Amino acid sequence: MNGNNNQRQKLTVLIPCYNEEKNIEACLQSVLWADEILVVDSFSTDRTLDIVRQYTDRILQHEYINSASQKNWAIPQAKHDWVLIVDSDERIPLVLSDEIKEILRKGPDKDGYWIGRKNYLMGKQVKYSGWGRDRVLRLFRRDLGRYQEKRVHAEIKLKNTRLLMTHLEHHSISSMTSWVAKINRYSSWKAKDKFEKGISAPVFHLLFRPPFRFFKDFVLRLGILDGWRGFLISAMSSFAELVMAAKITQITLKSRQNH
Repeated sequence: MNGNNNQRQKLTVLIPCYNEEKNIEACLQSVLWADEILVVDSFSTDRTLDIVRQYTDRILQHEYINSASQKNWAIPQAKHDWVLIVDSDERIPLVLSDEIKEILRKGPDKDGYWIGRKNYLMGKQVKYSGWGRDRVLRLFRRDLGRYQEKRVHAEIKLKNTRLLMTHLEHHSISSMTSWVAKINRYSSWKAKDKFEKGISAPVFHLLFRPPFRFFKDFVLRLGILDGWRGFLISAMSSFAELVMAAKITQITLKSRQNH
């Protein structure tokens, strides 16, 4: 279904954030072309909101449970029919903003658009290691786009979509401390999701999945071509597999003890 060809479709950029004083300004500067910038903050305690107020007065605060529920609460708050979700550690390059503006000018022919991501680790793009073919559905009709009810790695499910030609930039890891903390959070959420689906983690998983994940990312996914960054990503992915399997085992044992 085409949009109104006589009038450009307007866009709300939605930015969820929490304690992102190191990232938020570059993110905001990359989306100043949007008709509305809506920031949904999870009660930041650093300078995040002081920075945000320099760029927009559309600031909402909402308690964070998980990424999907936060975004599903925020999407209906957008003023305009089209929404672009941008995380605080992401940037919209000029070529991508031009492509989006052209779609809105002509009238969108889809209900949603996938956007490829160029992932960066410590200042350099990672082209392999399982990070090279990353894509996310972020541009969509406000009234149709909702995330799956999952604690982690939820996606918007729309049928009438296509992939844009240009990419956004993703600077996800700022330090080893934040990386380990992220693995700890995500592994807890993943373990709970899997346990609720009846998925267990036998001893086989604890023993063999972590080393296989390293082999998969470093060898099969050509992480070796990313140099030390590829080695680090592969090692951390292996560690994440181990932690998640251990947490599933812990949840399973605790559940059995309670029954």
